[in-house]
Amino acid sequence: MTALFDDYPTGRPAWDEMLAGPDSPRDAYAGVYETLRRMTPEDLNSRVDTLSRHYVDTGVTFDYAGEERAFPLDLVPRIITADEWDVVDRGVKQRVTVLEMLLEDIYAGEVSGIPRAVRDGVLPWRVIASSEHFHRCVAGLRTPNGVRIHVSGIDLIRDEQGTFRVLEDNVRVPSGVSYVISNRRAMTTVFPESFEEFSVRPVADYPSLLLDALRAAAPDGTRDPTVVVLTPGVFNSAYYEHTLLARTMGVELVEGRDLICSGGVVRMRTTQGLQQVDVIYRRVDDDFLDPVHFRPDSMLGCPGLVSAMRSGRVTIANAVGNGVADDKLLYSYVPDLIRYYLDEDPILPNVDTFRCIEPKSLQYVLNNADAMVVKPVAGSGGKGLVVGSQATSAELDDLRAALVADPRNWIAQPIVQLSTIPTYVDGKLRPRHVDLRPFAVNDGERVTVLPGGLTRVALPEGQLVVNSSRGGGSKDTWVLSDSRHDRPADPERPREVIVLSPPAVFRDDEIRAQQQQQQQGGSPC
Repeated sequence: MTALFDDYPTGRPAWDEMLAGPDSPRDAYAGVYETLRRMTPEDLNSRVDTLSRHYVDTGVTFDYAGEERAFPLDLVPRIITADEWDVVDRGVKQRVTVLEMLLEDIYAGEVSGIPRAVRDGVLPWRVIASSEHFHRCVAGLRTPNGVRIHVSGIDLIRDEQGTFRVLEDNVRVPSGVSYVISNRRAMTTVFPESFEEFSVRPVADYPSLLLDALRAAAPDGTRDPTVVVLTPGVFNSAYYEHTLLARTMGVELVEGRDLICSGGVVRMRTTQGLQQVDVIYRRVDDDFLDPVHFRPDSMLGCPGLVSAMRSGRVTIANAVGNGVADDKLLYSYVPDLIRYYLDEDPILPNVDTFRCIEPKSLQYVLNNADAMVVKPVAGSGGKGLVVGSQATSAELDDLRAALVADPRNWIAQPIVQLSTIPTYVDGKLRPRHVDLRPFAVNDGERVTVLPGGLTRVALPEGQLVVNSSRGGGSKDTWVLSDSRHDRPADPERPREVIVLSPPAVFRDDEIRAQQQQQQQGGSPC
């Protein structure tokens, strides 16, 4: 037996996913725990090196602080039982369904008057109207198959009691699913014996699910829709994901300069001339999508896209204006919206949230900032987030000033000790905090949740911010079948990841501005 678990702390405030106590693995982890205890440090180090080389060789990288590095994948998987996953699956579907209903209410109802949820006193109109992601240019727009959220990533945590809670909703341009697919391929290559023991549900069919949903969203009357993936370009931190999804779906990867919009029709340049585009899976934020309606200096989108969408000649997925449902202030109302729209209780509860726009809540947060996590309502990728217990006195003073100056821009939540999982650090297994981003695809007939999702892990000790853009890593997420000891009939085999070569030619007078916009133009995970 190795000393990998020596001095591993248990009984901490955080819920440990693997260990209920010293040498007491939870049932789902018993096999993994024993396997790790039997492995030598040399064997583990060898496999860690193999994982890292595999990601470098196959191009699975991430831009962190201007440095291109292999995306950190920890060798210890996260395991979710079938019963646990059933709760997550039903809760995510419920959440996405309600957010779809809300967006339909906001954008279709806003033209004729007041959204039902506002009229009935469930949601204040000022919460919607003051959101920087509420776009009146798409008011009244109805999507061809009634879907605005084609892809969503609902961030979950496990609290100190092991209960899954929703941390935030991502229904604009959620990223990270490529790492779910790549993590599984890497793990089946480096730890093939693990998949002989466990019946792990596959994730490789995600591209086909996504393509089916995009084709189903094509404008009415389109028989054989042309789908493209719109990327900000090679300088975007998630460019690897854009290339992977385009390749695995068998569709074109395009940039804004490849598209032309005229007469309400969007066409792309090809070697055989212009070809009409019916569905654009955009990985570009709203602000950069159409310089006519948004940022006039954007080089990432195409002039006229919004008008083409309004004319019903092209579908943009996810829909423009979805960001109002991402707003963290609106997030605090989602449990009430679930009861209002569905007459159901939330399956997945929120984290307790203080709305700084409300005077009493603001005063409480000002008095207790050192015990809160304070977030800008429109932030993503952990940007602007302040963990009070880890902030200096000067940082807390600056935060309080910002809260008083613009309370609408902030929410606050009590510090929750995110669950931990043993993570290989400096030759030993140490507890590190994790979250989970399940991805859901909506084709208009049903919402399908990919069995697994992106488990992000904060690598520094005690760190609670797990975002990849803040230096976090990831784990392969195993969702077990009903009988976890049954071997799958057709276990997934590793497949080679091939990354498309990026375009290499840019005009000197464009490269600086384009690089800056591409870094901003897609939401980080």
